[in-house]
Amino acid sequence: MTRTVVTLVTVASVATISACSGIGRAQAGADQTGALKVVTTTGILADLVRQVGGERVSVNALVPDGADPHTYEPSLRDIRDVAYADVAFSNYLLLEEHAIIRALDANLPSQARSVSIAEVAAAYGAKVRPLVEDRALDTVWLGMRVSGSGEKYGADRASEISLYCTGADLPEGSVASAWLTTTFGAPSIAFTAGGQTETSQTHACSNDQMRLPAQAHQHMSWGFTKPGIYRLTLGATIRPGRGLPDSNLRSGTLVVAVGIDPGEIAAHERRTVVDSGHADVTVDLEHGDVTLMADSHAGGDSSLERINLDRAVLSVPASTLTSIPADGFRFLGHPGDPIYLLPQAVLGKHVHGEIDPHLWHDVSNARAYVQVIRDELMRADPEGAATYQRRSAAYLNELADLDTYMAQTIEQIPPERRHLVTTTDAFAYLADAYGLDVAGFLAPNPATEPSLADRQALQAALSDLKIPAVFLEPNLARGRSPLRTIAEESGVKVCPLYGDTLDSRAPTYIDMMRANADSLRECLCPADSTKE
Repeated sequence: MTRTVVTLVTVASVATISACSGIGRAQAGADQTGALKVVTTTGILADLVRQVGGERVSVNALVPDGADPHTYEPSLRDIRDVAYADVAFSNYLLLEEHAIIRALDANLPSQARSVSIAEVAAAYGAKVRPLVEDRALDTVWLGMRVSGSGEKYGADRASEISLYCTGADLPEGSVASAWLTTTFGAPSIAFTAGGQTETSQTHACSNDQMRLPAQAHQHMSWGFTKPGIYRLTLGATIRPGRGLPDSNLRSGTLVVAVGIDPGEIAAHERRTVVDSGHADVTVDLEHGDVTLMADSHAGGDSSLERINLDRAVLSVPASTLTSIPADGFRFLGHPGDPIYLLPQAVLGKHVHGEIDPHLWHDVSNARAYVQVIRDELMRADPEGAATYQRRSAAYLNELADLDTYMAQTIEQIPPERRHLVTTTDAFAYLADAYGLDVAGFLAPNPATEPSLADRQALQAALSDLKIPAVFLEPNLARGRSPLRTIAEESGVKVCPLYGDTLDSRAPTYIDMMRANADSLRECLCPADSTKE
């Protein structure tokens, strides 16, 4: 069976190339100017390090400004920066693309320190919040998940878990597929089974591997071309790395009732019908198998319940019937042909864990980040301790002023207008810290137009709450956005709101946060507001 890797094929080859290029671990250390060499995953972290380190540090960010840390994969130059670094700072909490984390852990010199800032910031007063995903779905929302740390297999944050399809029993002539829809609408196939020309019900799978880190979750799209019963056999392998052996876990068979009443098969095979809420095909590292985790209330990870695959049937109702998009989806069939679709809830590769990783949208959390950075730079460069203490103290004062500016600026928005509608779930810390209400978000999925119900719900929210503006991240604004379309149809402004990345208009963290506060005030305040 041939397996095509979906999420990561470059890191292993890049690491090998860097090793062959003579970039050795012993070469790490200060550069010719004597500056401490620091690598960060994101531009936001790079800016914080520069504010603390000044001329004593030379900082390179792996993810360039304007790029998405959820999806960016490192280049050869990035690997070289890692191989020469004295200190590496990541956000993690599963924020960054796993390829970046693997690149850090595989290529960082042995004497260098690697710090996941968000994971230690709580000790410095950072406030973390669970990542709760509540979509009020009328169909099941089906993703993929890895449950457990894999510690008994020797796994760490750089380890990979593969989830793959080994075979399928499908309605005659049908196709079943799972895929990611990237930020600009292109599909990245996890696996496909069947084909319109096949008459046998038993099929092999192609493009059949999805890779995830431990304790991660990935949003997925699922498509089925004909009504009937689909049985997909799924296996999993954990690859801990570092010379440790791979381990194959027990496979399971996912049963899906598409366009038909699931009650008959549920009664005949004594299965539980899963027809709403949040469910994940799950690699369970504690039990050593592939199973299903489901939450009928969509209340988040804490309320997920394990259901053995041989005791579950997923329902994909007739109401999910739509048409195959015109571009890039021929692995499903011809454009315009019917397909039963469970759409990806959040566009793009969006691996995440149980804690919301976007802590920096609360300035008090950024202050905790700065303290972590200060102490780590002092540890790596004791001779610069006085500089790091002095600069961090000054910058912490600037951040205190920024926090005040954020609060005072957003306070100018009348309370009844402080409703935030975006294309992402990344702004909960911003809302919690500064008194905003996350009224909702609509994932910008160019491959699937919002349903009539989606449009009506959003239009009703915009009308009922008298929302004057919705917000798009600037790096997403160049793509086609259903949120923009619906807003324009409703006569609502579309305004910028920075999320994960800086750009030339907001080149620093302080610039970014001030721009967000200003955009919120300018777009949500009444035009004739004179409140100071």
